[in-house]
Amino acid sequence: MAAEFEDGSPAEKLFNQGYSYTYDDVIFLPHYIDFPTDAVNLSTKLSRNIPLSIPCVSSPMDTVTESYMAAAMAAVGGIGIIHSNATPSEQADMIRSVKSRRVPILSSPVFKTPDSRIVNEFEGDDVPFVFVTQSGDEKSKLLGYVAKSDWLGLKDTEIKLGEIMRTDANVSVPCHYDLGQINGKLKEEGRDFVVLEKEGGEVVDVVTKEEVERVKGYPKLGKGTVGSDGRWMVGAAIGTRGSDKERLEHLVKAGVDVIVLDSSQGNSIYQIEMIKYVKQTYPELDVIGGNVVTMSQAQNLIKAGVDGLRVGMGSGSICTTQEVCAVGRGQATAVYKVSSIATQSGIPVIADGGISFSGHIVKALVLGASTVMMGSFLAGSTEAPGAYELNEKGLRVKKYRGMGSLEAMTKGSDQRYLGDTAKLKIAQGVVGAVADKGSVLKHVPYTMQAVKQGFQDLGASSLRSAHDLLRSKTLRLEVRTAAAQVEGGVHGLASHEKKAF
Repeated sequence: MAAEFEDGSPAEKLFNQGYSYTYDDVIFLPHYIDFPTDAVNLSTKLSRNIPLSIPCVSSPMDTVTESYMAAAMAAVGGIGIIHSNATPSEQADMIRSVKSRRVPILSSPVFKTPDSRIVNEFEGDDVPFVFVTQSGDEKSKLLGYVAKSDWLGLKDTEIKLGEIMRTDANVSVPCHYDLGQINGKLKEEGRDFVVLEKEGGEVVDVVTKEEVERVKGYPKLGKGTVGSDGRWMVGAAIGTRGSDKERLEHLVKAGVDVIVLDSSQGNSIYQIEMIKYVKQTYPELDVIGGNVVTMSQAQNLIKAGVDGLRVGMGSGSICTTQEVCAVGRGQATAVYKVSSIATQSGIPVIADGGISFSGHIVKALVLGASTVMMGSFLAGSTEAPGAYELNEKGLRVKKYRGMGSLEAMTKGSDQRYLGDTAKLKIAQGVVGAVADKGSVLKHVPYTMQAVKQGFQDLGASSLRSAHDLLRSKTLRLEVRTAAAQVEGGVHGLASHEKKAF
């Protein structure tokens, strides 16, 4: 009789030895492959009632997710969570911006009234047009536009815009036009841009031919994450103060699809009361609680009525909670433990933080998470807020800061750390910079292909399959020594190309 092979350890045994493991500490042993990579299905749920095509969520950080990022994440099949380091009306406007478009392109057009005079608008190279509306902003009817070429030919630059603007009804298209429809319109009219408008003439945005060509060069976009209303889905973060109830009302009126209660330590009376308030006031609105890292924390929020759980404490690249406060947990252990209790109630888990490579995403998902929330992995992209700068080495970078940094807390994020009423503010994060990653419209699809290859090596054709293989003890893990971690990465080379994923 052949002896049974005993390779590695089941997750249940590995994560019950009293150690706090990060993603890099553990490695899965390969299983059996009987399907191609393209057969892997990464569709999942963010929360009870929010389905996603891919398990990717952009973090509610003010250097990661605003309208541009949220639109791009919805376009690729994930979802963005708009940060709350803004006034309620500003945050609601970001939600409306995402909901009112079907192309992942945002510009910064210049609007003026007919009586305005343009002296300085065209001095920079980045303003090809000035648009004329009744009120001088995008929230009123478009009357016409002035091209830079028109202005350069003028002798009298003090002339009113209303006297020289072009009035052309064919320059506008409905804001629900998708990329293909906009591209067709540009070709049909031979134009360099079109204006997206709502019914009634309110301007949503301006889309140029150059931007359309840029997006067409990325992996083909599918339907994206679309709600029952036919519009892109988007989430928003709020706190647990009394004033956040008013913020929530603004967000609901703007059409938000899911709410994330943003706290570094979610197991508090403040969050439990807010969960109950949201579910009583807006019973159809999914609410995600957190952050948590233990089973008991998770159970308290589940009992309060959450529709999803956000897992992670101190694992983000710019987070210093574990160093400053001596609390937290290794992210691999946290995801496994919380998922073990959450799955019993059918509550999806978001693995928040600690994602540097596609392999970390594979580990998070197989250990029980339904989605991964990413900050630094998406920061520095075209769609992230902020302008690119050149650092001392000549590398293009964007600012990336923790919401627990003193810089962010001065704008209001201190409530996330229950410190908004404290006399002394203690930083639990830092400010830094991340390199230019290009567009998430390319970055995310390529990363998902790498994740699919990881699932194939594990013999898992879907997230459910991976979770079943883990719980049945078919999938095995081992702890990696420091030397094994070095060996598992690039080593022994004088130089090498930087790996993307």
